[in-house]
Amino acid sequence: MEITCINCPVGCRMEVDLEDGKVTAVRGNGCRRGEVYARQECVAPLRMVTAVIPVSGSAVPLSVKTRTPIPKARIADCMRALSALRLSAPVAAGSVVLADVCGTGVDVIATKSVDKTA
Repeated sequence: MEITCINCPVGCRMEVDLEDGKVTAVRGNGCRRGEVYARQECVAPLRMVTAVIPVSGSAVPLSVKTRTPIPKARIADCMRALSALRLSAPVAAGSVVLADVCGTGVDVIATKSVDKTA
């Protein structure tokens, strides 16, 4: 399998050998981080999720993100959970807006502060 590393701007093209769902070899990585990424991506891919959601009492929407990456297969569930959120201003940057999103153990946090609109 061929993949491109996304850990840095170099974008190493790597070849990954899989056998019985396990990575047996990684070639083409320019650093150790590339090998770690390839092994993770080919067996259990993870992604950060970012979104913008409305906040009652504010004309400005709130940007949010998962604190750490979640399983790629859970992104749609995460987005559904975020769309069901009903938040009210004010919301402080860094605050948890949704704990343990979809049972992943990962919190969704506000990436900026939103105040009440006068």
